[in-house]
Amino acid sequence: MLECVVNVSEGRRPEVVAALAGAAGDDLLDVHTDPDHNRSVLTLVGEDAPRAVARAAVECLDLREHDGVHPRLGVVDVVPFVPLDDGTMADARTARDNFAAWLAGELGVPSFAYGPERTLPEVRRRAFRDLAPDAGPPVPHPTAGAAAVGCRPVLVAWNVWLTEPDVALARRVAAAVRGPHLRALGLPVAGGAQVSMNLVSPDVVGPAEAWDRVAALAPVDRAELVGLVPGSVLARIDPVHWDRLDLAEERTIDHRLAARRRRLTPPSHES
Repeated sequence: MLECVVNVSEGRRPEVVAALAGAAGDDLLDVHTDPDHNRSVLTLVGEDAPRAVARAAVECLDLREHDGVHPRLGVVDVVPFVPLDDGTMADARTARDNFAAWLAGELGVPSFAYGPERTLPEVRRRAFRDLAPDAGPPVPHPTAGAAAVGCRPVLVAWNVWLTEPDVALARRVAAAVRGPHLRALGLPVAGGAQVSMNLVSPDVVGPAEAWDRVAALAPVDRAELVGLVPGSVLARIDPVHWDRLDLAEERTIDHRLAARRRRLTPPSHES
């Protein structure tokens, strides 16, 4: 099984986000929307739903009209494929390459691969500068831009707000906590300051450890989980801290997959 966490550049028009989520059908596990980032994160299952969401996004979004505090390459900004259960990284890489070829061939949108070749931050730094697209035309699509299409293990996207609305402090904190297991940006959001993080090795540095690292440098007001968290990561954390860290059993990948299986399993009828 493959998970796909599609990041689209729209987070301010609920009706548009609902239409994009609706394109995924029964393969949608979760939607997280942020108006400051002007971004929505759709957690999906399989390879069909990401294509349906991408097609809908390219049809209805225009990068030229977009603004938000989060960096972006395109309206379908990031498309990582993630192996779950019996899925393998080889499966995820094949799905990544197939999606990139489809995106170029069907929608004319170029894409940059990330995974074993390079990281997502490297794509953001180098795209259309000294790095050409891996699929599609050599220049951005006029309204859709480009996409970063990847294969990776499970990660946790997780943010904290600092008590003080000091964006310069948030950026210093982000630089200080950044490392091989944690990526971080300091961003201005809703009159406050946020340290936005990707916990790329969440079984090593999870939300509890990330909170402690940030809190050692600046007072933390609150936390936010973006998308879903693996059950194994939640199990490492004392339940007394779940609420403070914006975590819950029903927000695990495992819980949502089980709910999806129940929805898709027809009821049995005894004769």
